[in-house]
Amino acid sequence: MTGPGVAALHDLTGRVALVTGGARGLGEAYVRVLHDAGAHVVVTDVLDGEGQALADVLGERARFAHLDVTDEDAWDRVVGRVVEDLGSVDVLVNNAGIANAAPIEHFTLAKWDAVMAVNATGTFLGCRAVVPAMKAAGRGSIVNISSVEGLRGSWSLHGYTASKFAVRGLTKSLAVELGKDGIRVNSVHPGLVRTEMSARIDPEALVIPLGRPGEPADLAGAVLFLASEASAWVTGQEIVVDGGMTSAMPHRG
Repeated sequence: MTGPGVAALHDLTGRVALVTGGARGLGEAYVRVLHDAGAHVVVTDVLDGEGQALADVLGERARFAHLDVTDEDAWDRVVGRVVEDLGSVDVLVNNAGIANAAPIEHFTLAKWDAVMAVNATGTFLGCRAVVPAMKAAGRGSIVNISSVEGLRGSWSLHGYTASKFAVRGLTKSLAVELGKDGIRVNSVHPGLVRTEMSARIDPEALVIPLGRPGEPADLAGAVLFLASEASAWVTGQEIVVDGGMTSAMPHRG
């Protein structure tokens, strides 16, 4: 008994994918791999210049839309326009995120509210916004970008850690609820990846069994897998892409 070939499993021709925080870094890598797989990709971000430039470079099957993921009305406008113009939203990659840090006694409510609004509430709003279109189509894949900090504690990253655990939990509850509608929901948990957000982190202070920090392209394959029919029977799962970080005990000095 044979099934579709490898290329066919990853073929997103005719599908519409929306990526938040897609203008640069990890988001850009996700935009590019989904576009390369044949999808029409909607790049969303608050970085208008960079987002539009990426869409222009990709050209056919790419467009940019300004989106603040904390804005409920903006989500409805952007998704409504995409469905009106392109017919559906088949894939959502909730990638937009921020980080801040401080010891708990100095961790202000403003810091907490800011990181939770983008990372947790923004992910919730995105999932809610696309579900009606996915239900109407009878299919869909939601890929929520969490973190290894959604699997463990991390010194001073209290809001970030809590928000990424929230993304992980939301992913599981939605997977249970939406499976009957043909909608799959999974989370990806990157380790240390070279982006502007992680620029201040010293990789030498971490134990990474594969010997290096990740690059955005190292995460792209996991997102493509979850977006495509290659993962047709995968939902509610945590895909950890961290070079082995979470498998290693930290060095003790």
